[in-house]
Amino acid sequence: MLKKIVLIIFFLIMSAAVLGGLFFWNEISLPVSANEEKIFFTVNQGQGVKEIAQALKEKGIIRSEFWFETYVFFDGSSAKFLAGDYYLQPSMNIKEVVAEMTRGHFAPERSITIIEGWTTEDIADYLDDKGIVAKNDFMTAANVVDSRAIIPDKTYDFLAGRPTDQGLEGFLFPDTYRVFEKTTASEIIEKMLDNFNIKYTEQMRQDTAKANMTIYQIVTLASILEKEINIKRDKNGAPLNNDLNIAAGIFYDRLNLGVPLQSDATVNYVTGKNLLQPTNDDISVDSLYNTYKYKGLPPGPICNPSIDAIKAAIYPEKSDYFYFLTRPDGSTVFSQTYEEHLANKRKYLQ
Repeated sequence: MLKKIVLIIFFLIMSAAVLGGLFFWNEISLPVSANEEKIFFTVNQGQGVKEIAQALKEKGIIRSEFWFETYVFFDGSSAKFLAGDYYLQPSMNIKEVVAEMTRGHFAPERSITIIEGWTTEDIADYLDDKGIVAKNDFMTAANVVDSRAIIPDKTYDFLAGRPTDQGLEGFLFPDTYRVFEKTTASEIIEKMLDNFNIKYTEQMRQDTAKANMTIYQIVTLASILEKEINIKRDKNGAPLNNDLNIAAGIFYDRLNLGVPLQSDATVNYVTGKNLLQPTNDDISVDSLYNTYKYKGLPPGPICNPSIDAIKAAIYPEKSDYFYFLTRPDGSTVFSQTYEEHLANKRKYLQ
């Protein structure tokens, strides 16, 4: 009799184990749904299994945190997760999700290069042509007054003090970036603003304040310099001359004397042209960006300037010059007097 009882108990235990095993196998093999949409997911450095499971559940990638953690425990993969970015799908089961993140099947990236001096629209056209982000989506995101509308978890102090009608033009830092296949306009802009925040150093911020300028004013002036001066660089990317700084000094002299900047670049910004010498009709256009018609800086940046142009705006070079022009070959010609400037115009631009 005792033998029969032992056999029955053994049978029940084995049956429970088999049923439990089948249930466990079913739980780890069953996906959330048949939806094959790719969901961007990041495993951060030092993140534990419990945190990963919670994030996966919140994103709708797994059905159960408990079964995910249980599978990882029995699979022995708790220490094998690789930090990085992934594309996961609700149609994947727990085993497949774990395999992706322990074998390093990272999300594919693409490289984009934003050229110094590009406007926001230039960037939008480029991203649209590359098939990365639609032009309208990028323009809408870049024209927000408050960056928290597109990047809610960050505040950028360098954006403070901008006029309420100005977007992010000037602060979309030109550089090469790695972006993911399914990136958004907001994610790209966040990378650019983060980069600006790093490149505009604390020392530069202090020197900006010492010059009684705001970062917004510096970026606005730098954007004009970027468009006015053809920056020739050496193989390491450093400027080959100090034309930027001299031009910046001239603009500061004009600002201090209450003389119009008379920047052709600002006129071109209004007209949409790219002329070395705008026409009389062009410089007569009634726009606050027309620095022939209105004194002082224009309402905002006319492009996204390089770090060299920004530094020139912070650290101008004093000279005896009061005028300059850009020759067709890209070189800059400086003049002390208006008569000398007119002679240079006749010599190089007509």
